[in-house]
Amino acid sequence: MPLLTQTIASLDRDIGFPVRRLLPTRQARRVGPFVFLDHMGPAHFAAEGSAGDVRPHPHIGLATVTYLFSGAMMHRDSLGTVQRIAPGAVNLMTAGSGITHSERVPADIRQQGVAVEGMQLWLALPDELEECEPAFAHYPAEDLPRWNQDGVELNLLIGEGWGHRSPVAYPLPVFYASAAMPAGARLALPQGVDELAAYVAAGELDVDGATLNVNELGLLQTGQGGELIARRDSRVMLLGGTPPASPRYLDWNFVSSRRERLAQARADWIAQRFPMVPGETEFIPL
Repeated sequence: MPLLTQTIASLDRDIGFPVRRLLPTRQARRVGPFVFLDHMGPAHFAAEGSAGDVRPHPHIGLATVTYLFSGAMMHRDSLGTVQRIAPGAVNLMTAGSGITHSERVPADIRQQGVAVEGMQLWLALPDELEECEPAFAHYPAEDLPRWNQDGVELNLLIGEGWGHRSPVAYPLPVFYASAAMPAGARLALPQGVDELAAYVAAGELDVDGATLNVNELGLLQTGQGGELIARRDSRVMLLGGTPPASPRYLDWNFVSSRRERLAQARADWIAQRFPMVPGETEFIPL
């Protein structure tokens, strides 16, 4: 069986700044517990104003994972959290029964003309924790495993791989890593991951003789080893893990194993029953 089992091309979206959407698609609704994947930017924003700011919006039944390549974002949520995220760090926000948050471009990033680029992913929660209490955790870059392996700069964001373990805690087996691969570099795939995919944020890969181009997500056959080879300088995100026990349904910013729960979340947002971000009054209608 080929190592590269399916290739998914990104779809361009504009949510106030450019994003490339890889999940969900008709070809794949998820990879392991990952049910949503956006590659944000790179984008520059006007020195004044609010262009690029993501206004307060709600989530249920998922956890958001934010990781930046460049720039910075300021996270605020209905728990009262105020947390700036910089490149190399991880923000993990657990929505559970319901949370509201905003993501804004900091003033210094605007004024200095720094490009904002990174990854925004959603993780399904285990069936029994879909309605858990909301929570937020920040992991600075210096707390995450980072090392050089045969010329490849690896940053392990969640899970275990290549003899390292991330401190980021999650209630499902999750694997998420960033790899900077110079042209010609080889990277052995991590072992013991139930489902696995590689996203080429920059560059081009050889996957057992097949080509994975920039802005493509490649679904990989697990359990047979294999390696990635960089045909040019590349930035690669590896992601996967164990899927939740039940299928997941997505509706706007909501994720659930029950369609009736999605309908309830929509009604709650329209009626403004979600908790709001302290000090923020904007409301995004459905």
